[in-house]
Amino acid sequence: MPVISVIIPVYNAETTIKETIQSVLNQTFTDLEIIMINDGSQDGTLDVISRISDPRIKIFSYPNSGGQVSRNRGIEKATGEYLAFLDADDLWTPDKLDAQFKALQQNSQAAVAYSWTNRINESSQFLRRGSYLTFNGDVYRQLLVINFLENGSNPLIRKYAITEVGGFDESLSGCQDWDMWLRLADHYPFVAVPSPQILYRESTNSVSSSNLFNLEVNCLRVIERNFSQAPEALQPLRKTSISNIYKYLIFKTFEEAYSCQKGWQSLVFLFKLIKNEPSFCQKKIIIKLLLKATVIILLPSHQSRRLISKFQRTFNTSTLLGYLETNPSL
Repeated sequence: MPVISVIIPVYNAETTIKETIQSVLNQTFTDLEIIMINDGSQDGTLDVISRISDPRIKIFSYPNSGGQVSRNRGIEKATGEYLAFLDADDLWTPDKLDAQFKALQQNSQAAVAYSWTNRINESSQFLRRGSYLTFNGDVYRQLLVINFLENGSNPLIRKYAITEVGGFDESLSGCQDWDMWLRLADHYPFVAVPSPQILYRESTNSVSSSNLFNLEVNCLRVIERNFSQAPEALQPLRKTSISNIYKYLIFKTFEEAYSCQKGWQSLVFLFKLIKNEPSFCQKKIIIKLLLKATVIILLPSHQSRRLISKFQRTFNTSTLLGYLETNPSL
């Protein structure tokens, strides 16, 4: 049996899936299987996969049920002692599995190894670095306030640990990765590989306002669930966790295509952030956030984009992620 099972849920990913699979086949660690869970794709995804000749690839097709269901189906099919998940548009550097496997071998108590992330565009070109946060051992406190693994394509996990905590929560339509990592961190130590080995792809397609509100609802569910059972000593971190979510959501509204609806949405998230963290009103970036939201609301999208592009320094809100609390003291 293979040592590592790589689980790739895929739905209508004909443009990216070949490169994603190739990034697994290019791994320096070769004792693996690739569990492809075709989640009811209606494009040419299956044709692309079928043209890749490698006996380690196993394909299972189901009606469309969503990513979390597909991951759980992959877990059921996996035969490896270790599990890794990879989204159908993300990539790994060739040393990813090898480095994480060695980290777990050297830390027998740890059940999860994770690496750093870089962001890439639709052409697989570098966009920006991730958070590059490094926490080892008992990371539950840090993970309560921020998902420093950043995405679902990151960790290598001992299969028995997932069996112990259960699969991905299929009732969540967002933040299910964070929910899983928290359950694992509540039981087992983590170990970090301080190297950018996950290439997370960002699409230029706009994320709809409804998707961001859905993300808000699900992340708050994860927060409330975990703090309802967290020790009393960790309860002061609840507001920090909520504030981090709203800072990220505001960042996402400004990162995607501009629209009047997005402008109002950013103000809603900003209001909720300030309600939870009143001291944020004193941050210099709040003027830029309010100015940018006002321009997006008042001007047609093509005009707001042109104005913001012309005065990039004035409207630069990308530093908002720098206000995330990553390791608050109690």
